[in-house]
Amino acid sequence: MAKKEKTSFFANITADVAAEEPTRGRATPGYLADRDNTLSNLASGKYESRSLLWVDPAECRIWAYHNRRYDLLSETRCADLIEGMKSIGRQEFPAIVRPLSGDADFKYEVIAGARRHWTISWLRANNYPGFRFLVDVRAELTDEEAFRISDVENRDREDISDYERALDYKQALGRYYRTQKDMAERLEVSEAWLSRYLSVAEFPESVVDAYADIRDIRVQHGRDLKVFLKSKAGRQSLIKEAERVHAEQRARQESGRTPLDGSAVVNRLKTSGAPKKKAASVKLNAIKGADGKLLLSGSFHPRSGWVLKIPASAAGSRAAVISAVNTALDETGG
Repeated sequence: MAKKEKTSFFANITADVAAEEPTRGRATPGYLADRDNTLSNLASGKYESRSLLWVDPAECRIWAYHNRRYDLLSETRCADLIEGMKSIGRQEFPAIVRPLSGDADFKYEVIAGARRHWTISWLRANNYPGFRFLVDVRAELTDEEAFRISDVENRDREDISDYERALDYKQALGRYYRTQKDMAERLEVSEAWLSRYLSVAEFPESVVDAYADIRDIRVQHGRDLKVFLKSKAGRQSLIKEAERVHAEQRARQESGRTPLDGSAVVNRLKTSGAPKKKAASVKLNAIKGADGKLLLSGSFHPRSGWVLKIPASAAGSRAAVISAVNTALDETGG
């Protein structure tokens, strides 16, 4: 019977995710189709003792390793939750929290449910003081378990950028897992999928700053720019162009113009980061004298210059050789 309760509980979290936070307008990836199984697999005996409480959101702080940028939440980005809760008169689905000890300011930290926390806080500050924050208290939740729960709930939310998620994965890899393979197995994703996110986490700060909004950074941009970041020359070119794009974004913002979107930014960076074609040598046309004998041959390289060959037989035709040299210079624009 206990096993049935755990499965049902995590299924409720799945319903919570679907009902309260609309996903991006794109095809649902396979890992979300298996969300029920993933959440059920996170269940263990320690979750059976659940405590649902209505609390003041001011008693809760966001977990330091939460993968959602709380400062990016706003009335606009939480409009669906605001209207839904006003219509129903309460929060329907609990956030997942764990109790704190030794903290004089907060009793709980929010593991999953930052949007709900922000929305309840906003409602209480905007003429709805009676709203309370519904939480599911998990007393024995480890950091690694908290990371996985937060990741599964928020993996495809539009207000969490691919870049934020990439940073979260990079930090988690160092904190909880020995290898990338171990982490991929625990998250039930492929190593290739995880590697693509970790590539985005390696973007230089100047490249990130080139985007008008970090939510414009997509995981595929990691693949687009990875090859340029491997070499010193490519990385330097990329950074220089990123700084130019950042300056242009600021100018656009100050003048009220629409900023460059993510696609435009990555295309600019790809163009600048592409290795320049090596200048090719040009073989000079052989120049012969009136008697048909060779006076001059050689080649020209835009960087290293001319390599001229004057055969010994032409030594007695100084004027003709000088004329041939002038002809060679004219041909190469010298």
